[in-house]
Amino acid sequence: MTRGLTIGEFAELTHLSVRTLRRYHESGLLEPDRVDPVSGYRYYTSAQIPPAQVIHRLRELDVPLAEVRQILATPDAGERAELVSAHLRRLEAELDRTRSAVASLRQLLAPSPAPEVVLRSEPARTVAAISGVVAHDEVLVWYANATAELDAAVAGHERLGPAGGHYANELFSDGRGPVLVYRPVADPPERGRVRPVELPAVELAVVVHHGPHDDIDVTYGRLGAWVVEHALALDGPVQETYLVTPSDTPDPAAWRTELAWPVFHLAP
Repeated sequence: MTRGLTIGEFAELTHLSVRTLRRYHESGLLEPDRVDPVSGYRYYTSAQIPPAQVIHRLRELDVPLAEVRQILATPDAGERAELVSAHLRRLEAELDRTRSAVASLRQLLAPSPAPEVVLRSEPARTVAAISGVVAHDEVLVWYANATAELDAAVAGHERLGPAGGHYANELFSDGRGPVLVYRPVADPPERGRVRPVELPAVELAVVVHHGPHDDIDVTYGRLGAWVVEHALALDGPVQETYLVTPSDTPDPAAWRTELAWPVFHLAP
Protein backbone atom coordinates (compact mmCIF):
# COMPACT_ATOMS: atom_id res chain seq x y z
CA MET A 1 0.00 0.00 0.00
CA THR A 2 1.30 3.46 -0.95
CA ARG A 3 2.22 5.58 2.03
CA GLY A 4 -0.23 8.39 2.59
CA LEU A 5 0.95 11.99 2.57
CA THR A 6 0.39 13.96 5.74
CA ILE A 7 -1.41 17.26 5.34
CA GLY A 8 1.90 19.06 5.89
CA GLU A 9 3.64 17.05 3.16
CA PHE A 10 0.69 17.53 0.82
CA ALA A 11 0.74 21.28 1.50
CA GLU A 12 4.42 21.41 0.62
CA LEU A 13 3.93 19.48 -2.64
CA THR A 14 0.94 21.56 -3.79
CA HIS A 15 2.16 24.94 -2.47
CA LEU A 16 -1.14 25.25 -0.61
CA SER A 17 -1.32 26.10 3.05
CA VAL A 18 -2.55 23.61 5.63
CA ARG A 19 -5.30 26.09 6.47
CA THR A 20 -6.42 26.15 2.82
CA LEU A 21 -6.45 22.35 2.62
CA ARG A 22 -8.55 22.17 5.77
CA ARG A 23 -10.96 24.69 4.28
CA TYR A 24 -11.22 22.65 1.06
CA HIS A 25 -11.99 19.58 3.18
CA GLU A 26 -14.65 21.32 5.26
CA SER A 27 -16.36 22.71 2.14
CA GLY A 28 -16.34 19.31 0.43
CA LEU A 29 -14.08 20.40 -2.42
CA LEU A 30 -11.17 18.08 -1.63
CA GLU A 31 -11.57 15.40 0.98
CA PRO A 32 -8.46 13.57 2.24
CA ASP A 33 -7.93 10.01 1.06
CA ARG A 34 -8.40 8.97 4.69
CA VAL A 35 -8.66 10.46 8.15
CA ASP A 36 -7.19 8.60 11.12
CA PRO A 37 -10.15 7.84 13.40
CA VAL A 38 -8.03 8.15 16.54
CA SER A 39 -5.75 11.13 15.88
CA GLY A 40 -7.92 12.91 13.29
CA TYR A 41 -4.86 13.34 11.05
CA ARG A 42 -5.61 13.81 7.38
CA TYR A 43 -3.75 11.77 4.76
CA TYR A 44 -3.67 12.41 1.00
CA THR A 45 -2.39 10.58 -2.08
CA SER A 46 -0.16 11.83 -4.86
CA ALA A 47 -3.11 11.45 -7.26
CA GLN A 48 -4.87 14.27 -5.40
CA ILE A 49 -2.16 16.82 -6.20
CA PRO A 50 -3.56 17.89 -9.65
CA PRO A 51 -7.16 18.29 -8.40
CA ALA A 52 -5.91 20.36 -5.45
CA GLN A 53 -4.03 22.68 -7.82
CA VAL A 54 -7.05 22.95 -10.14
CA ILE A 55 -9.26 23.95 -7.21
CA HIS A 56 -6.70 26.53 -6.11
CA ARG A 57 -6.55 28.11 -9.58
CA LEU A 58 -10.34 28.20 -9.87
CA ARG A 59 -10.69 29.85 -6.48
CA GLU A 60 -8.01 32.39 -7.45
CA LEU A 61 -10.34 33.30 -10.33
CA ASP A 62 -13.21 33.73 -7.83
CA VAL A 63 -15.15 30.80 -9.26
CA PRO A 64 -17.99 30.17 -6.76
CA LEU A 65 -17.78 26.99 -4.69
CA ALA A 66 -20.86 25.49 -6.35
CA GLU A 67 -19.31 25.98 -9.80
CA VAL A 68 -15.98 24.51 -8.65
CA ARG A 69 -17.85 21.38 -7.53
CA GLN A 70 -19.70 21.28 -10.86
CA ILE A 71 -16.44 21.58 -12.84
CA LEU A 72 -14.74 18.84 -10.81
CA ALA A 73 -17.77 16.55 -11.17
CA THR A 74 -18.02 16.98 -14.96
CA PRO A 75 -16.33 14.02 -16.67
CA ASP A 76 -16.23 15.52 -20.17
CA ALA A 77 -13.17 17.72 -20.80
CA GLY A 78 -15.02 19.89 -23.31
CA GLU A 79 -17.84 20.60 -20.88
CA ARG A 80 -15.34 21.43 -18.13
CA ALA A 81 -13.55 23.85 -20.47
CA GLU A 82 -16.84 25.55 -21.37
CA LEU A 83 -17.77 25.99 -17.70
CA VAL A 84 -14.42 27.65 -17.04
CA SER A 85 -14.70 29.76 -20.20
CA ALA A 86 -18.13 31.03 -19.15
CA HIS A 87 -16.68 32.25 -15.86
CA LEU A 88 -13.72 33.85 -17.64
CA ARG A 89 -16.12 35.75 -19.88
CA ARG A 90 -17.89 37.08 -16.79
CA LEU A 91 -14.52 38.12 -15.34
CA GLU A 92 -13.59 39.90 -18.56
CA ALA A 93 -16.89 41.79 -18.53
CA GLU A 94 -16.28 42.79 -14.91
CA LEU A 95 -12.74 43.87 -15.82
CA ASP A 96 -14.12 46.05 -18.61
CA ARG A 97 -16.52 47.70 -16.16
CA THR A 98 -13.69 48.27 -13.69
CA ARG A 99 -11.44 49.72 -16.39
CA SER A 100 -14.19 52.11 -17.50
CA ALA A 101 -14.83 53.25 -13.93
CA VAL A 102 -11.11 53.86 -13.32
CA ALA A 103 -10.75 55.83 -16.56
CA SER A 104 -13.77 57.98 -15.69
CA LEU A 105 -12.50 58.65 -12.17
CA ARG A 106 -9.09 59.72 -13.44
CA GLN A 107 -10.72 62.16 -15.83
CA LEU A 108 -13.08 63.49 -13.18
CA LEU A 109 -10.34 63.99 -10.61
CA ALA A 110 -7.95 65.64 -13.07
CA PRO A 111 -8.14 69.37 -13.84
CA SER A 112 -10.85 69.75 -16.46
CA PRO A 113 -10.06 72.10 -19.35
CA ALA A 114 -12.98 73.79 -21.05
CA PRO A 115 -14.31 71.47 -23.78
CA GLU A 116 -13.91 72.62 -27.38
CA VAL A 117 -17.61 72.70 -28.22
CA VAL A 118 -18.94 74.07 -31.49
CA LEU A 119 -22.49 74.79 -32.63
CA ARG A 120 -23.31 73.35 -36.03
CA SER A 121 -26.33 73.15 -38.31
CA GLU A 122 -26.92 69.79 -39.96
CA PRO A 123 -29.16 69.59 -43.04
CA ALA A 124 -31.71 66.84 -43.47
CA ARG A 125 -30.34 63.69 -45.10
CA THR A 126 -31.40 60.13 -45.85
CA VAL A 127 -29.24 57.29 -44.53
CA ALA A 128 -29.28 53.51 -44.38
CA ALA A 129 -30.24 52.62 -40.82
CA ILE A 130 -31.34 49.96 -38.36
CA SER A 131 -33.45 50.97 -35.37
CA GLY A 132 -34.81 49.20 -32.32
CA VAL A 133 -35.80 49.54 -28.69
CA VAL A 134 -32.92 48.16 -26.63
CA ALA A 135 -32.11 47.58 -22.97
CA HIS A 136 -29.08 49.53 -21.78
CA ASP A 137 -27.12 46.44 -20.72
CA GLU A 138 -27.74 44.85 -24.14
CA VAL A 139 -26.88 47.83 -26.32
CA LEU A 140 -23.28 46.80 -27.10
CA VAL A 141 -24.33 43.38 -28.41
CA TRP A 142 -27.23 44.92 -30.32
CA TYR A 143 -24.90 47.55 -31.81
CA ALA A 144 -22.35 44.95 -32.95
CA ASN A 145 -25.02 42.84 -34.67
CA ALA A 146 -26.74 45.84 -36.24
CA THR A 147 -23.55 47.39 -37.62
CA ALA A 148 -22.44 44.06 -39.09
CA GLU A 149 -25.81 43.76 -40.85
CA LEU A 150 -25.60 47.38 -41.99
CA ASP A 151 -22.11 46.98 -43.44
CA ALA A 152 -23.19 43.90 -45.39
CA ALA A 153 -26.25 45.72 -46.75
CA VAL A 154 -24.42 48.84 -47.93
CA ALA A 155 -21.43 47.03 -49.46
CA GLY A 156 -20.87 48.52 -52.92
CA HIS A 157 -22.78 51.74 -52.13
CA GLU A 158 -20.86 55.03 -52.22
CA ARG A 159 -20.07 56.21 -48.67
CA LEU A 160 -21.12 59.81 -48.05
CA GLY A 161 -19.69 60.23 -44.54
CA PRO A 162 -18.75 58.44 -41.33
CA ALA A 163 -21.07 56.04 -39.51
CA GLY A 164 -23.19 57.25 -36.63
CA GLY A 165 -25.79 56.42 -34.03
CA HIS A 166 -28.66 58.07 -32.16
CA TYR A 167 -29.40 57.07 -28.56
CA ALA A 168 -32.65 58.22 -26.94
CA ASN A 169 -32.60 59.74 -23.45
CA GLU A 170 -34.82 56.89 -22.18
CA LEU A 171 -31.97 54.45 -22.81
CA PHE A 172 -30.06 56.12 -19.97
CA SER A 173 -32.87 57.40 -17.75
CA ASP A 174 -35.11 54.30 -17.89
CA GLY A 175 -32.59 51.61 -18.83
CA ARG A 176 -34.36 50.94 -22.14
CA GLY A 177 -35.03 53.11 -25.17
CA PRO A 178 -34.88 53.65 -28.94
CA VAL A 179 -31.51 53.27 -30.67
CA LEU A 180 -30.65 53.93 -34.30
CA VAL A 181 -27.39 53.21 -36.10
CA TYR A 182 -26.75 54.33 -39.63
CA ARG A 183 -24.42 54.56 -42.62
CA PRO A 184 -24.63 57.63 -44.90
CA VAL A 185 -24.56 56.10 -48.39
CA ALA A 186 -25.85 56.92 -51.85
CA ASP A 187 -29.16 55.25 -52.66
CA PRO A 188 -29.73 53.67 -49.20
CA PRO A 189 -30.96 50.09 -49.64
CA GLU A 190 -33.85 48.23 -48.02
CA ARG A 191 -32.65 44.81 -46.92
CA GLY A 192 -33.47 42.79 -43.82
CA ARG A 193 -33.68 45.23 -40.93
CA VAL A 194 -31.95 47.95 -42.97
CA ARG A 195 -34.21 50.79 -44.12
CA PRO A 196 -33.74 54.24 -45.66
CA VAL A 197 -34.33 56.73 -42.83
CA GLU A 198 -34.54 60.52 -43.13
CA LEU A 199 -32.63 62.35 -40.42
CA PRO A 200 -34.19 65.79 -39.95
CA ALA A 201 -32.29 69.07 -40.06
CA VAL A 202 -30.98 69.91 -36.61
CA GLU A 203 -28.91 72.37 -34.58
CA LEU A 204 -26.16 70.57 -32.66
CA ALA A 205 -23.70 71.28 -29.87
CA VAL A 206 -20.71 69.15 -30.82
CA VAL A 207 -17.52 67.99 -29.08
CA VAL A 208 -14.95 65.36 -30.06
CA HIS A 209 -14.10 62.55 -27.62
CA HIS A 210 -10.53 61.30 -27.94
CA GLY A 211 -9.60 57.66 -27.34
CA PRO A 212 -11.67 54.62 -26.29
CA HIS A 213 -15.13 54.93 -24.75
CA ASP A 214 -14.07 53.98 -21.21
CA ASP A 215 -14.54 57.57 -20.03
CA ILE A 216 -16.93 58.85 -22.69
CA ASP A 217 -19.47 59.67 -19.96
CA VAL A 218 -17.09 62.36 -18.69
CA THR A 219 -16.98 64.01 -22.12
CA TYR A 220 -20.78 63.88 -22.29
CA GLY A 221 -20.96 65.52 -18.86
CA ARG A 222 -18.69 68.36 -19.94
CA LEU A 223 -20.70 68.83 -23.13
CA GLY A 224 -23.91 68.99 -21.07
CA ALA A 225 -22.40 71.54 -18.68
CA TRP A 226 -21.32 73.68 -21.62
CA VAL A 227 -24.85 73.56 -23.05
CA VAL A 228 -26.36 74.73 -19.75
CA GLU A 229 -23.78 77.47 -19.26
CA HIS A 230 -24.54 78.87 -22.72
CA ALA A 231 -28.30 79.09 -22.12
CA LEU A 232 -29.17 76.22 -24.42
CA ALA A 233 -31.54 73.31 -23.85
CA LEU A 234 -31.30 69.73 -25.05
CA ASP A 235 -33.80 68.73 -27.71
CA GLY A 236 -33.48 65.12 -28.78
CA PRO A 237 -31.40 61.97 -28.62
CA VAL A 238 -27.67 61.83 -28.13
CA GLN A 239 -25.91 61.61 -31.48
CA GLU A 240 -22.53 59.97 -32.04
CA THR A 241 -20.43 60.06 -35.21
CA TYR A 242 -17.56 57.60 -35.42
CA LEU A 243 -14.76 59.54 -37.07
CA VAL A 244 -11.85 57.17 -36.36
CA THR A 245 -12.68 53.66 -35.14
CA PRO A 246 -10.90 50.41 -34.28
CA SER A 247 -11.47 49.30 -37.88
CA ASP A 248 -9.40 52.31 -39.01
CA THR A 249 -6.50 51.87 -36.56
CA PRO A 250 -5.66 49.48 -33.69
CA ASP A 251 -4.25 52.40 -31.66
CA PRO A 252 -6.92 53.40 -29.08
CA ALA A 253 -5.30 56.81 -28.60
CA ALA A 254 -6.12 57.64 -32.22
CA TRP A 255 -9.83 56.85 -32.00
CA ARG A 256 -12.18 59.82 -32.36
CA THR A 257 -15.90 59.99 -31.66
CA GLU A 258 -17.97 63.10 -32.25
CA LEU A 259 -20.61 63.62 -29.56
CA ALA A 260 -23.54 65.88 -30.33
CA TRP A 261 -26.76 67.00 -28.69
CA PRO A 262 -29.62 68.68 -30.56
CA VAL A 263 -30.12 72.03 -28.86
CA PHE A 264 -32.21 75.18 -28.99
CA HIS A 265 -31.75 78.62 -27.42
CA LEU A 266 -33.61 79.42 -24.24
CA ALA A 267 -35.61 82.62 -24.07
CA PRO A 268 -33.87 85.37 -22.00
